[in-house]
Amino acid sequence: MQPGSDKGFIKLEPRCPQRSAIVASVDPEPNWTMNDLLTELNTLEEKLGYHSPSPLKQPPPGYQEILKVEELVSRGHKPFVMSISDDDTSGDDDAESYGESEDEVSEAKSLVAGARFSCNDLDFSDSEASEEELDINSTQSFLMHKNSLEEGTLFELEREHQQKVKEQVRSTLSALELDYEKNCYRSQHAVLQIEKYIEERRETDRSLDKQYRCKIAEVLDSHLSAIQRDHQKRSLIEEQRIKDDAAIEEAKRKEKAIYEEEVRREKAKAEAEAREKAAKLAEERRLALETAKKEAQEAARKEAERAAAEAAEKAAQNKVGSSAQNARERKEGSSSSDESGIKVMAADAALKSEANRLRIYNDVAKEIPSIPQKEFEKYGRKMFRIVSQITGTVEAVRSKAQDFISTINGSVLPHPISILVFAQKIVSFCETPRGNDDRFAFACACVILLVSSEVPVAMDFVLAELHKACIYTVPKHLHPSKPDAQSKDYWKMIGYREEDSKLESSQSYLKRLQPYMKLYAALVQTDMQGIRNPHGLEHGWAWLAMFLNTLPANRSTAFALDAFLRMTGFALYRRYKSQFIKILDVISRSYLPALKKRDDQKLGEIVNRLEGYLDDKAYLKEPEGWRLQEGYLLSEEFV
Repeated sequence: MQPGSDKGFIKLEPRCPQRSAIVASVDPEPNWTMNDLLTELNTLEEKLGYHSPSPLKQPPPGYQEILKVEELVSRGHKPFVMSISDDDTSGDDDAESYGESEDEVSEAKSLVAGARFSCNDLDFSDSEASEEELDINSTQSFLMHKNSLEEGTLFELEREHQQKVKEQVRSTLSALELDYEKNCYRSQHAVLQIEKYIEERRETDRSLDKQYRCKIAEVLDSHLSAIQRDHQKRSLIEEQRIKDDAAIEEAKRKEKAIYEEEVRREKAKAEAEAREKAAKLAEERRLALETAKKEAQEAARKEAERAAAEAAEKAAQNKVGSSAQNARERKEGSSSSDESGIKVMAADAALKSEANRLRIYNDVAKEIPSIPQKEFEKYGRKMFRIVSQITGTVEAVRSKAQDFISTINGSVLPHPISILVFAQKIVSFCETPRGNDDRFAFACACVILLVSSEVPVAMDFVLAELHKACIYTVPKHLHPSKPDAQSKDYWKMIGYREEDSKLESSQSYLKRLQPYMKLYAALVQTDMQGIRNPHGLEHGWAWLAMFLNTLPANRSTAFALDAFLRMTGFALYRRYKSQFIKILDVISRSYLPALKKRDDQKLGEIVNRLEGYLDDKAYLKEPEGWRLQEGYLLSEEFV
């Protein structure tokens, strides 16, 4: 221990080398801080049962910062060294004064036993004592005292006890560390076992999944194979069915072809017979005309010898008029009369044609009640809608004709009934406002002819429907042979309608009669390119001849004749030329005078119309609608 220097602190340093075994035994943990020192001192006091007479005072402000600095210094692992020196610079001089070498000093230092000390008497309070007082107090305190044998023994025992405690602590720590290592090993082993188990389970799952997928693939493959086999079977069945259907269709087609061939042969045979018959008739007519010509020449020669040319001409005219009148009277006399007193005035050929057409019509009409009313009405509305869309253009005529043909062939109704409904709807349209239009009549006639070219019986159904609607299309007239025969039934037979138990007026009847006659007149003169009209203009010429020879001159027949001439006069004149002029002459010289003789003031209008037609030569003018727009559908013979 050395006295303190002027700096005011005491440096304690053992008189032995710092690295000696004694110092190491005294201070086994050299890396102590102030806090560790205080903690260790308190622990020793508690173990020894020693209590400090005065507790340590609280450290002054800023002491915590000092402790932090000490902790930073202690991290350098330097041992805690306490040295006491009176003067920092006098160390070397003192060594020389005692005459000791450095080795002796260091050996002496190593032999000095260290002792722990208490700092309970230190006061870190903020006192106002001067530095001189602090120096005096520090110099008066002794940190090391001479120990007695008991104290030394006690110190040794205490040191041994501490070493035992440390050994126990070390052994306990070693045991704890070993147990910890064992637990870690066990945990690692358990984790490895778990991971191994998880890997085995994953491998097992992968194997099971692979097996399951293989089974699914096998099942799916077998299922697809079954589907493919089933599809192949169905395909074979379908192919066989198609082949069977094709064979049936081929058989039907061959059967139809055979039937059509037979029909064609029969038709060709009938046409050949008709041509042969017509040739014979023409030959007979030629012979008759030659005979008549010879007789006429002979009569003319004899007449020329007896009378002048003017008298001969007048006599000839009178002869023609009388012969026509006699023929009409003979026809009227030959007309049959029924028990009700109504005389049917018509030519035999006209009555026969009408009877045949009405027989076919009525046979089909009998089947209508067996058809569901809903289906029948729906089909009728569809037909009427197509009729209403007919216009006077080539495109519209062909389009609507094709619509009619498709509807007839694709109808759910029986084929004859479908044709009958077609005839009913196309004739009943005459009663609409458009029905009296000449252009509509010509367009409608073209549609009827196109349909009849695909469905031949359609023409007979249309004519039968016209005969039912208007008897003058036959031509035919019903004349009451008795005064009491003009009953309500008679007027209905002529064509009058009953509304609210009353017959319609004559004016309404005649207005309704004209559209039917216009449609019939347009139909007989329609002759389209590539299509033969089965009821062509020759039938119109026959109708006019039968009309003038068999029907009386009255108001109804006059309206019918006027409508027919205004529609067909242009076509008849183009084909028959002078023959048609002779017919017009008969109308002028015989029909009109007979009409005027009837004491009826209502005849003035129709007489004026007929006379105007003849005087204006209206037959030279093309009727309105005779030529369809955007091209011609009529035969080149008329164009």
